[in-house]
Amino acid sequence: MTQKPMRTWAEAQAKSSWTMFRIMSEFVEGFDTLENIGPCISIYGSARLHEGNEHYQKAVEIAEAFVDEGYGIITGGGPGIMEAGNRGARNKQGKSVGLNIDLPFEQYSNPYIDHDKEINFNYFFARKVMFVKFAQAFVLMPGGFGTLDELFESITLIQTQKIEQVPVILVGTKFWGGLLDWIKTTLLEDNKTISPKDLDLIHVTDSVEEVVKIVSDHYDNKGLKPNF
Repeated sequence: MTQKPMRTWAEAQAKSSWTMFRIMSEFVEGFDTLENIGPCISIYGSARLHEGNEHYQKAVEIAEAFVDEGYGIITGGGPGIMEAGNRGARNKQGKSVGLNIDLPFEQYSNPYIDHDKEINFNYFFARKVMFVKFAQAFVLMPGGFGTLDELFESITLIQTQKIEQVPVILVGTKFWGGLLDWIKTTLLEDNKTISPKDLDLIHVTDSVEEVVKIVSDHYDNKGLKPNF
């Protein structure tokens, strides 16, 4: 019995080299596919908010508005808000990128992704790199744990200057209000685990027009380029 854990560990180590090559292949495919994509906006949000939901419709409108401004749209490639983002891009004949991932539930490719811009991932971390590198802003619609993960990772990368400072926009004041109150009171005021200026990294709005204006104002006198 005492040998079984060691055998399991050895078996896992034997697979490590193949895992490394698989990870590398995901990065290579992602960079090759997106390196000439041009400036894009990453839109995040729940896979569970479907057509007919107010947030789904607003995501469509936001994507349409950004395509009108010359941006492509990057989403997670699945249903819900991701589908809405790709749908808005397709409606305006804009670039529509889908970074799909294999999950045990919820995830399947939506029909609004450009066929030459759909990438399938096994690893979240490789997928996240593609979201971040090629986006000029991060627009976060209401979502669950995955959306929160993407929010805090984006803020952390900007805060620690690992990527360029780009707009991080939360859409839905009612949805995001409680989280922002907790950040201000518990993190900033009560425990001082963040700085006051860190709050400036986050924009909150309900307006499609304001989402676009925040990004336009940010790049008014700046060039557009990949984040690292």
